[in-house]
Amino acid sequence: MLGSKSDVNTVTESRSGRAAEISGGNGGGYALGIIAAACLIGILYWARIVFITATIAVVTALILEPFVSLLVKLRLPRGMASFVVCIFALLAVYFAGLATYNQISSVAGAVPAFKEHLGDFVARISDRIQALQDSSARILMPRKAAPAAAPAPQASAKKSRKPAPPPPNPATLPGFIPEVRIHDDRNPIVDYVYGQLGTLYQFALMASFVPLLVYFMLSWRDHVYQSFLRFFDGPDRVTAARSLQGIAGMARAFVVGNFMIGIIVAGLSCGVFALIRLPYAFLAGTLSGLLSLVPYAGLVLALLPPVLAALATGAPSTVLLIAAFAVIALHLAAMNVLYPTLVGARVHLNPLIVTFSLMFWGFLWDAAGLVLAIPITAGIKAVCDNVAGLRKYGRFLGD
Repeated sequence: MLGSKSDVNTVTESRSGRAAEISGGNGGGYALGIIAAACLIGILYWARIVFITATIAVVTALILEPFVSLLVKLRLPRGMASFVVCIFALLAVYFAGLATYNQISSVAGAVPAFKEHLGDFVARISDRIQALQDSSARILMPRKAAPAAAPAPQASAKKSRKPAPPPPNPATLPGFIPEVRIHDDRNPIVDYVYGQLGTLYQFALMASFVPLLVYFMLSWRDHVYQSFLRFFDGPDRVTAARSLQGIAGMARAFVVGNFMIGIIVAGLSCGVFALIRLPYAFLAGTLSGLLSLVPYAGLVLALLPPVLAALATGAPSTVLLIAAFAVIALHLAAMNVLYPTLVGARVHLNPLIVTFSLMFWGFLWDAAGLVLAIPITAGIKAVCDNVAGLRKYGRFLGD
């Protein structure tokens, strides 16, 4: 009997010990996961210039890959095809930048006229608001009788007063210590500019690596892909291959699809603005088409360039209305027709995750993070969808 009780106690103690070990192991695993995530976030923030440069190069390579594949099908070597595509891409960026610079230069020359037109517009709006307030006050507030006029005060004789004695000079008092003032000749604007030069130099230096990275990513794609798969064995290699294909497919669908949508909307906007003779039609159309791709706020941001161009140059109200209607129609057509067709059903991210990813990557990488947030999150979801142990996270990220 005693032996049976001791056996039961031993079994109970062993089970409780295993449960404590399991709970302690889970707690330790969670702690290690939190520490690893914090270290990863710190590295992403500390070396953000390097990661931003690499991500931009990857996105650019995904955009140019279909053109390289087309030249490879025409029996052109992959290295030569990558070089030709990169050269044409650089020329396209150069000519687009040159045209944008010419438009901005003409806008800068008309800044005084812009200020005058905007001042007149603001004055008209202020006058209308003031007139509305006055009419509302007359309607809502009852009229009061005018107060009786007060009698004019009689002129009083001026009394002669002796001038007050001047205050004593502090420098003539005993024990006077002169105040020493330090003149700070520094200009805060100059200090800010000098402070930003280092960051601009780093970004310019890293931006110079983007063409080289894009070329090597395109020309050495097959070699890098096969070498990466050699890190895995057996079923893990198949999972890694599917993950890479899922990342490439989802990122290409999102990046290339949005790029084509932006080009189409920008081209149509430029054409419509030129037909209605909106000032600076090329600049306003290009900015409107690209800003329309911003999540959630795309429509509002797309309206700003044509509205500002029309108001600042004193264009007729009919031009402003037609431009606004064209922007709204193009945005709705892009989101309801072009987006499902070009982007397809590969990218499924729920709105909560999209908003959180914009906040997170915008905090880490500023403006670049806002642009790259959705492609990065879509790539993470592609990995989670193809790895068996991470599929629950992929379902959480999806819609």
